[in-house]
Amino acid sequence: MTVDRRAALAGLSALGAAALSGTAARAQSAPGASKTYVLVHGAYGGGWIWRDVAAGLRQQGHRVWTPTQTGLGERSHLLSRQITVETHIQDVAAVFEMDELRDVILVGHSYGGMAVTGVADRLTDRIRHIVYLDALIPENGDTAFTILPAGMADARRKAALDQGAGVGLPVPGPDAFPIPAGPAKDWFMQRLRPHPIGTYESPVRLSKPAGAGLPVTYVAYTNPALASIEPSRQRARAKTGWDYRELAVPHDVEVPMPEKVVELLVGIG
Repeated sequence: MTVDRRAALAGLSALGAAALSGTAARAQSAPGASKTYVLVHGAYGGGWIWRDVAAGLRQQGHRVWTPTQTGLGERSHLLSRQITVETHIQDVAAVFEMDELRDVILVGHSYGGMAVTGVADRLTDRIRHIVYLDALIPENGDTAFTILPAGMADARRKAALDQGAGVGLPVPGPDAFPIPAGPAKDWFMQRLRPHPIGTYESPVRLSKPAGAGLPVTYVAYTNPALASIEPSRQRARAKTGWDYRELAVPHDVEVPMPEKVVELLVGIG
């Protein structure tokens, strides 16, 4: 082989490598590139509630974790008075540690905002974006009870004493969950479990304001707008730099219309 031919082949090889490198770089930065999601459920629920949302995200090539917090879902046999909000923060943080997760889009629905806020405070460098889906937003020292509307905490405590042996918040009836009647709602109701009351009574300890200075999107669900979430919606609206949105869907939209949540999450981060 002549010197000129070897030089030409070397040049083509270098061009090919550069093209491949450029393609890889574009793939990493493209809107459709694979993302990592950790989805945190709300009260009475479990990781199961994200079944169809997780499937939709995975079909698009994303990585998804759906931890169940202690005392709920498939871990409901662990229900006890000793479970606190710190337990639930550690439940989610442990997923980051065990699976070495980084660059995470951390999503919390409803009560799940409590754990998400605590995890973001501690693992800030591992999180890319926080998404609150009609979720509670605590600040340092808050409990879930203190950020509910006036009178609601007392009503829930009484229900726990009367129906949950003072250990668990009893699952409300179907009317408390404004999603359409049908097979999806039946599936949902069958899986709900009493929620450990200690997680509502114990304070979140934070070293930073809620959101930990990270990019945050708050999505308020407005059809209908649940009263229990309104104080947190007001906090979100008042936060400088947060992306606040409203979506005309029911509070547990991930069950009857998971495609709405998939579309929302894919467009974030």
